[in-house]
Amino acid sequence: MEQAFKLDEHPHKRYNILTGEWVLVSPNRTKRPWQGKIEAITLDDRPEYDENCYLCPTNPRSNGSINPDYKKDYAFTNDFSSLLSDTPEGAINKGDGLLKAISQKGICRVISFSPRHDLTLPELSTMELLNVVDRWCFEFEELSKIPYIKHIQIFENKGDIMGCSNPHPHGQIWAQNSIPAEVEKESHQQREYYEKHNISLLSAYLDLELKEQERTVFENEHFVALVPFWAIWPYETMLISKRHVTNILEFTEHERLSLAKALKRLTTRYDNLFETSFPYSAGMHQSPVNDGEHPEWHWHMHFYPPLLRSATVKKFMVGYELLANAQRDITPEFAAEQLRKQSVVHYKTRYKEMTLGVFANE
Repeated sequence: MEQAFKLDEHPHKRYNILTGEWVLVSPNRTKRPWQGKIEAITLDDRPEYDENCYLCPTNPRSNGSINPDYKKDYAFTNDFSSLLSDTPEGAINKGDGLLKAISQKGICRVISFSPRHDLTLPELSTMELLNVVDRWCFEFEELSKIPYIKHIQIFENKGDIMGCSNPHPHGQIWAQNSIPAEVEKESHQQREYYEKHNISLLSAYLDLELKEQERTVFENEHFVALVPFWAIWPYETMLISKRHVTNILEFTEHERLSLAKALKRLTTRYDNLFETSFPYSAGMHQSPVNDGEHPEWHWHMHFYPPLLRSATVKKFMVGYELLANAQRDITPEFAAEQLRKQSVVHYKTRYKEMTLGVFANE
C-alpha cells in the first residue's frame, strides 16, 4: 500500500506568498544528532546603567556627542550611518549593463527603547512599550515628510549572534530613496493579489490561518501572531494587523496599545522558550512613502530568530541554503505549538517570585 504524503513527516516545498519564493521543509531531519557548533550563552546580568555604554543617558557617544538625561525612549541620527543625506546623485553603467551602480541617499536613526541598560522589550512595561510604538509612529511620520524618501525600514537586531553591537535595548530606522529588494518582492505579490481579488493578500491569508488555528500563536483585539506557513527560520513569526492598514500611521490609539501588548506577549514567549534573552532580527514591512497610493499593502512585522534546539544551538544558513534554496527542519506547525505553550509571564519574573516566596517562608 502506497504511503500517504504528510506535511509533518515528509520533505516538501512550501510557497511564500509574500515573496513568490519556495522553502524546503525536512521534518525527517529533526532526529539527527547534533555535533556541530554550540553557541556560548550570553550572560544577562547587565547593570541598570553602564558608564561605558554609548546609549545610556548622559554618556558620551563615540563621536563625542552627549546623550541627554532621557527618561523614556530616545532617538538620534546614527553617528556611523549606512546611508547619508548628502550623497550626490550619480550612476555607473558599463559594458551594456554588466557593471551597474546607482547612488543611494537616506537617513539612519537609532532608537534607545529605554534609559535602562538591562531591559529588553519583553521586560518593559506595556506603557513603556507603547512609548516605543509612539516613537516609531513619530519617526515614520517625520521621515515620510522628506520628499526623496521612498521606504522607511523600522527594525531591531537583538543579541550578539545577530550582530548587535551594543547590548543596550535599541532599534534602528533606515529611510532611503529607493525600495529595497525584499520589500519590492512583497509589493509585487501583494499588488497582484489585490488587483485580482480586491482584498489584501494578508487579509485573505489571515482569515485562513484563523480558521485552521494550526500556526497561530495568539491573538488580541487587533493583532495576530503566527508562524507563517512558509517560515524559514525555526521559530520565525509574523505579527499581522487584523484591520487592513497600509502603514503604522493608520493605527488608532487602541491599536497602538494592542500592538504594544502583542509585542510584549510575543517576545516574552520567545525568552521563555529556552529561558534566555532570545536573539532575533525583527522589522516592519509597510507601504512605500512619497510614491502614490498603495492600497495593496497590509502592515505586518517579521521576527527572524536563529535559535533551533536550545539557547546554544542555532540554525545556519549555509551550503544548500546559500547555493540552492532556503531550508528548515522543524515544521512551522511544531514551532507554533511550542510557542503557544509558553507562559506570558517572563521567566525572570517567575524566578524572582519563587525566590521571594522561599525567603518569605523562611
